[in-house]
Formats: sequence, C-alpha cells, structure tokens
Amino acid sequence: MTIRKSHQCIIDQIIITTAKSEKIMNITVGHTPDSDDAFMFYGMLTGKVPSNDFTVKHVIADIEELNKRALTDELDVTAVSVHACAYLPNHTILRSGGSFGIGYGPIVIAKNPIPQEKLAKCKIAIPGKMTSAFLLLELMIGKFDYIEMKFSDIPAAVREGKADAGLVIHETQLSFESENLSKILDVGKWWDQTTKLPVPLGTNVMSNRFEPQTIRKFDKYLHDSIVYGLEHQKEALEYSMQYSRGKPTGLIEKFVKMYVNDVTVDMGKPGEDSIRAFFEMAKKKDLIPDFKVQIV
Repeated sequence: MTIRKSHQCIIDQIIITTAKSEKIMNITVGHTPDSDDAFMFYGMLTGKVPSNDFTVKHVIADIEELNKRALTDELDVTAVSVHACAYLPNHTILRSGGSFGIGYGPIVIAKNPIPQEKLAKCKIAIPGKMTSAFLLLELMIGKFDYIEMKFSDIPAAVREGKADAGLVIHETQLSFESENLSKILDVGKWWDQTTKLPVPLGTNVMSNRFEPQTIRKFDKYLHDSIVYGLEHQKEALEYSMQYSRGKPTGLIEKFVKMYVNDVTVDMGKPGEDSIRAFFEMAKKKDLIPDFKVQIV
C-alpha cells in the first residue's frame, strides 16, 4: 500500500512538472542597444520581474535591423519603428513599451543653416527608410534626397560633408552641439504643433503566430517590467549605461526620462490616436500602403 502511494506521488509530481514546462513559453525578444530600451526591459531581463508564462532570450540589434528582421517574422517579439508597422500585417502592436516624444522628437542637424524650403533638395543622412523619423520628415517637407546609414554615424557624415544635413534620433538629439553641429529643423515640435498628440517613434510588436491571450500576457509582462524600472530608477539607469555609447550619465538619464514616460507604460488613448493619425496622414500622401492597424 505504501509503495503504491509513493508511486502515485511520483506520477503526480511528473504531471505537475510537465504541466509547468508546457505552460512556460520560450520566446525571442529583440530590442535596440539603446539606454531607453534597456531601461524598459531591465526588470524582465534581469529576472527582477519573474514570469510564470515566458522565458526570454533577448536579441540586441539596431532599430533598422530589427525593422527588417520583423518583415520575415524572425523574432517572436521585437522593438520596431512605428513606421515599420505599415509593413507588418502579421504583427500586433503592444500597448506597453512605446517610445513617444511629448513635444519633442527627431531633429535635422547641419553645419550651417539651410532654409526649410531648400532642404528637400539637399542630401540628408537618415537612420533608415523604415524609421518613424524618416516618415515624419517626409510628412513635414515632402520627399527628399537621402543616404541611409547607422544613426550613430550621422553626425560625423554631416561634419565630413558626406551629407548636407542629418536626421538624428536617440541621444544624438541631445549631444549634437558637442559635435559642432546646429539644429536646423525640429520634426518632433512640428508634429506636436500640428496634431497636439505624442510623437510616435518606436513600439513593440508580437507575432500573430501567438494567440491574442498570449499577446496580452506578454504585454502585461512588459508593462510590469517598465513599472519596475520606474520604481527602481537608480538600478535601472545603471543597467542602461552599458548602452550609453560613451555618453555621460547625466545625458543618458535625461534621454531615458524623455522616452520612458506615462505613454510608455501604457499608450492609452493619446498613444493610440497618435499612431492612427500618423498612418492616416501618410496614407493620404501615398507614403505607405493601405493596411489595418492592429493594437492589442
């Protein structure tokens, strides 16, 4: 009798263990080597915010590379530019983890002043054709001549005369003056004044290979990771400094606080309205294909 009970206990333990292993999903998550992304994922990737549903393998890549990898549905979850979502019909936009500027965003820099009406005829260095910054600038000045390059190489390209001007994103929005360059156009301010909405820049998407319930669970997991970072800012900022690219702590802290805000925790109606307005404006100018926006 004792042997039978012991045998049954072993069987029950195996069933429980198997059920737990089947419940936990191994997923790949892509994010950029940028301090604001690192801040958002700090709780998740350090295990400070545990999950009963997911184990995460994170992949680090430049935003334009992640945009392109999303086209092939390579990663389960990935950071992308909001613009890229126009070409990702098989993905759902998460409500948490978005990068929205609140009255600020990408800027155009140059060595010397260039009137806005002449800018479209200049060669502008851009951080990628699928970046939101590129589409925002097209909405502002129309189509223009451009050269693509890694975003961190843009200031040097402008200084060295490889481009007449540069469209800059990330912390370069704050450090351009230290490189003897001037801001000649404020794209984020233009969007703010035109729409009165947050500036739609980056977001996270999850493949529709997953059930809607699973997508909602991961969205909540990311939400909790962001909240944890905001509640433990000192530790989260220290973690983020590994992606500072040599910039000082004060500048990185300012940058993170600019792009990890209330709309990042949950885009809410302002964030959703911003994304939808962005795409409606672009569709009217035939800058993107017609598609259905999917937000969890």
